[in-house]
Amino acid sequence: MEILLNPVIISVIVLSVLCLLKLPVLLALLVSALVAGLSAGIGLTESIGIFVGGMGGNANTALSYILLGALAYTINKTGAADILARKIASVVKGNKFTLAIIITLTAMASGTIVPIHIAFIPILIPPLLSLMNKMKMDRRMLAICFGFGLKAPYITLPIAYGAIFHGIIKDSVNSAGLNVGLSDIWKSTWMAGLAMFVGLVLGLIYLSKDRNYEDKDEDKNKEEKEIVIEVKHWLTLAAGIVALVVQLVTESLPLGALAALTLLIATRVIKWNDIQEMLDGGIKLMGFIAFVMLIASGYATVIRESGAVDSLVESAFALLGGSKLAGSFTMIALGLVITMGIGTSFGTVPVIAAIYVPLAVKLGFSPAAIIFMIAVAAALGDAGSPASDTTLGPTAGLNADGQHDHIWDTCVPQFICYDIPLLIVGIIWPLFI
Repeated sequence: MEILLNPVIISVIVLSVLCLLKLPVLLALLVSALVAGLSAGIGLTESIGIFVGGMGGNANTALSYILLGALAYTINKTGAADILARKIASVVKGNKFTLAIIITLTAMASGTIVPIHIAFIPILIPPLLSLMNKMKMDRRMLAICFGFGLKAPYITLPIAYGAIFHGIIKDSVNSAGLNVGLSDIWKSTWMAGLAMFVGLVLGLIYLSKDRNYEDKDEDKNKEEKEIVIEVKHWLTLAAGIVALVVQLVTESLPLGALAALTLLIATRVIKWNDIQEMLDGGIKLMGFIAFVMLIASGYATVIRESGAVDSLVESAFALLGGSKLAGSFTMIALGLVITMGIGTSFGTVPVIAAIYVPLAVKLGFSPAAIIFMIAVAAALGDAGSPASDTTLGPTAGLNADGQHDHIWDTCVPQFICYDIPLLIVGIIWPLFI
């Protein structure tokens, strides 16, 4: 009963219920943060202060999304996205699974080969909606394609965002007293990627039934226009390459986006008088995601400052009785709860590793099993959390015409397809490695 009264549990339940009742995620996060603070004995005024103070934790990410949104808007306005969409349409030839495979591979590349993360989604997807409507393709198919492509690579591969995630795990585990190398991470997490692949296949098969959407007038008009490749399209492509190179050299996503926009302004792809329109377009495309990330950071700060995470884990482990099965179940389940609320697997690792490592060692788990449980526990809620960019990004593209619900069409399908398989392997697999 003590566990059920923990502020983290109460807050995440409130967050989940409010989101399922379709309260806007911004308000749901704010209300849930206040619930967490009040139930932890923190006053209302202090809770708000902690919440606002913690919003800066995702400021770099929020700025990145706004600038990348402006770049996406510009690329879309030049017609480059339409050209790419038509190329994809010529390959797809009305086959839902072909399009699903292309989107999955593109999403995987966005976190590895070309590490732009979700920035490509509002560029590429809106021009494809008309094609998807003709095929009567359930947009939830692409929602789970994005979930796999954005998430599985960083869990299993030490490349780009994966290198960051694996590095955080290594540093956090080492700080907790267990020495592991970077190569030990991917050798332990491959089973998580396999579980997600099974979820992807089963999800695509189940969601392959026809679903009708309304074809908007602007989509029809856009399709009738003949698009010719011009110099501005090549310059737009060059800007994308500049964004990637600057990002890799400086390790700063905002600087990469700013460099790309500067090139487009200097070459007059963006006219001086159109700069405000470009920024407004970027805010329209990605501003909501950026602000949700700020709010999510404030929520996570309230959770951490409440001290409820430590007490939650300690209370749970008091019930284990030395059982490894109970131990793996508890760690994975708690990871799901914590990440669902915080919305970031990267930020969850340091929170849980310091507590998980010594307790897992006492229970007799191997280093590989400990790494696996921490990785899965941290990544679990990322797919289903309404405050995660893994869900917000796909919705930004698939809901461009207002026909895709964030909770029921993105979060819930991703949760079912990925969190359930990850829960199963996260609990059972550590017992055998």
